[in-house]
Amino acid sequence: MGPLDVLFHALNFMAPAAALAALLVLGGRFIRSKGALTLSWKAQLAINFIVGCAVLVAGLVVLGRDGKMLTYAALVLACASCQWMLVRGWRS
Repeated sequence: MGPLDVLFHALNFMAPAAALAALLVLGGRFIRSKGALTLSWKAQLAINFIVGCAVLVAGLVVLGRDGKMLTYAALVLACASCQWMLVRGWRS
């Protein structure tokens, strides 16, 4: 496998985390009340992306292969919980 193939595999591995992070941050702008922002959208996006990538790597290590539904369920749960904490959802 060449270096370009390795790059494409890595980007495709991280794509679900990136898409979910973007959807959570952008969707949260419409759902949340207009209270004071805790973090900028770029910081929320970066934190959700890092959490998502960590969950995907953990799923790969624990389950032995990529693309298991259990890993994706854990990805959604972890990123949604992280976004809830970032916007201080317990206060609303």
